[in-house]
Amino acid sequence: MLRPTLIVSLAAAFALAGPAHAQAPAKGAAPAAATAPAAPAAKELYPKAYYDYLLKERLAQGQPDSPELRNAVREELNTRELLVREAKKKGLDKNADVKNQMDLSAQTVLVRAYVSDWVKANPVPEADLRKEYDKIKTQIGDREYKVRHILVEKEGDAKEIIVALQKGERFEKLAEQSKDPGSKGNGGDLDWNAPSNFVKPFSDAMIKLEKGKFTAQPVQSQFGWHVIRVDDVRDAKIPPFEEVKPQLQQRLQAQHLDAYFKELRTKGGV
Repeated sequence: MLRPTLIVSLAAAFALAGPAHAQAPAKGAAPAAATAPAAPAAKELYPKAYYDYLLKERLAQGQPDSPELRNAVREELNTRELLVREAKKKGLDKNADVKNQMDLSAQTVLVRAYVSDWVKANPVPEADLRKEYDKIKTQIGDREYKVRHILVEKEGDAKEIIVALQKGERFEKLAEQSKDPGSKGNGGDLDWNAPSNFVKPFSDAMIKLEKGKFTAQPVQSQFGWHVIRVDDVRDAKIPPFEEVKPQLQQRLQAQHLDAYFKELRTKGGV
């Protein structure tokens, strides 16, 4: 995520107009050309550090190390340098907009490098990770509910639905009039959920229902009026700490970074 992208439009141009060796060989073609060492570029117009960095980036992306890859990197860097020289001949490096873009790009690379260094120097303590894990476990609770609902605009409409259910009409059929587009086509099915996934009026009514029962009175939330039915209940399936530790680290690290950025802005008077 923190690696800078060195090739943007130039890579696309190569993909469209690149030499034939960049394409996959035809099936059944003679293997001699594929196995022969690629000839080195006649000149190297770039610093070796550029070559080392770009080769390392390509290998990290999963491309296999080969003479062809190394030669492609040389050709790309030589072409880039030649294009830069042509751009400077036209004075594009003096253009205000171009200079701003160049400055911002350089700033982005530096910022990414600093943030990466800060993250390594300020890891989230294990105790904080476990505290966050326990907090989430408490929010989830020890049960999950397979629940359906019908959402309507008016309380009177919800009451009519309840009367229809009491007369034996199918919940799934009545759900076709729900204004919840995500569930109306599935008979109002919201699948398995922890109570914390719902707004409080909904979850409070849901956890009071026995399996197979629906609410005797409409439930109001900021979305409208609900008729709720619990189809099943099971013990909550909470993954172990080690399994979710990477996600917890990412979540808390983002919070720590946000706090650090706010501190910097405060110190900077902005």
